[in-house]
Amino acid sequence: MDKHAKASKLPSGGKGERRLSMFEKDNYTQIVKDRMRSSSHEVHGTEPMDDESFAEFGRSEIFTLKTSIAKIRYANTYKMEPYRKFQAHLVRNKAQHILTQRLQETKYNGATSSFLCNSISEEILTAVKDMGFDRYKYVVTVLILQKTGQAIKISSRWVWDVARDNWVSAKCETESFVSLALIMACYYE
Repeated sequence: MDKHAKASKLPSGGKGERRLSMFEKDNYTQIVKDRMRSSSHEVHGTEPMDDESFAEFGRSEIFTLKTSIAKIRYANTYKMEPYRKFQAHLVRNKAQHILTQRLQETKYNGATSSFLCNSISEEILTAVKDMGFDRYKYVVTVLILQKTGQAIKISSRWVWDVARDNWVSAKCETESFVSLALIMACYYE
């Protein structure tokens, strides 16, 4: 039976097996192979440590070696403000430009207007994300309404932080329809 595969049971009838210790020279090669197998790098081979090379390591160097193999964990930043705040005037100009560019020569068609709203909202969303306002999540809604002499009232409700969250609307009007884009930027910690 292989002595690396065999681990002693925990004292007092524990349910699991005891982990191998990195400080025992017989277990070192097996531990390194197991840890490297779970990493993204390919392991071609590890050589067992002989008595002289193991004796060269002091206790502090072994701890350093052990921590270098461990998984990296990042600490929380506890940053409460974004690095670059949402600037409504830039987003409004960009959304207005996209609406007029896409809808300038378009006639209203009820069958294709839902697909057009979808593609315009995705285009506005990617343009706003490319502006680089960090730590924000966006909701983009586009409406296209046919002009038939009706009146319409559009309203939205939300609960958010007035200091960090913001919204922008852009409007494009042609002879056959009115288009409205609503972009909401919610700060995400």
